[in-house]
Amino acid sequence: MNMEKTAKEKVKHVFGRNADKYVTSDSHAKGTDLPLLAEWLQPAKTAVALDVATGGGHVAKALAPHTALVLATDLTEKMLDNTAKYLRSSFDNVMFVIADAESLPFLQDTFDIVTCRIAPHHFPNPDRFIAETARVLKPGGKFLMIDNVAPNDPALGAFMNQTEKLRDDSHVRCLSKDEWTELFTANGLMITKALDRKKTFDYPVWVARTAENDDQIGRVTEHLLGADPVAMDYFAITGQGDAIQKLVIDEWMVMCEKQLK
Repeated sequence: MNMEKTAKEKVKHVFGRNADKYVTSDSHAKGTDLPLLAEWLQPAKTAVALDVATGGGHVAKALAPHTALVLATDLTEKMLDNTAKYLRSSFDNVMFVIADAESLPFLQDTFDIVTCRIAPHHFPNPDRFIAETARVLKPGGKFLMIDNVAPNDPALGAFMNQTEKLRDDSHVRCLSKDEWTELFTANGLMITKALDRKKTFDYPVWVARTAENDDQIGRVTEHLLGADPVAMDYFAITGQGDAIQKLVIDEWMVMCEKQLK
């Protein structure tokens, strides 16, 4: 089994096992970014949208009242099936498709809107994801991505990614804003709007969402408590003694437009 396949099998395992948690998770379901989606995208009522790696379906739910059709895709069948059970009773314009973000089963120039929220750090090949996004997006169409991003400082970026990997074995890597911008530019996607955000996690809830046992939680906690003063300050790691209560990471909300040919 090659490394890419192994990474995607890990995603299916982690998200299939925790499907319901991602529907109800406060950080996923109640993010202050969700109300901004329609405001930023300004979708036409005739718009057809694609939500890549929909997870708990929160973006699809936010876009459905404003568009003609939303195709919610995910690599993990169990996750998608669980999400469909929540959304089908409320929306008749959301369809569910099992799909790999790095090999989308759609023709080029199909969608008016493509979105992806809190997922790209699980993709083994983010360059393929962006290339596929640009391919299926109509010229002049909009792409909106929200994800955790690594600080530009290499040491802080490495610390953040190690933390995420210890907590969640399906984590691949959070890219920096500079790295994402290079991929957008290389694929004809021009940034039109962006927002830097600080996201605070309730540590006990956050670490337990994907950890498989107490030993794994212990390893994450030990790693964070061993942070140097710079990392401790940057990620605002707070707690008492050996108990961590909160930490803060960077999140980027960015919208691009596909350049006309």
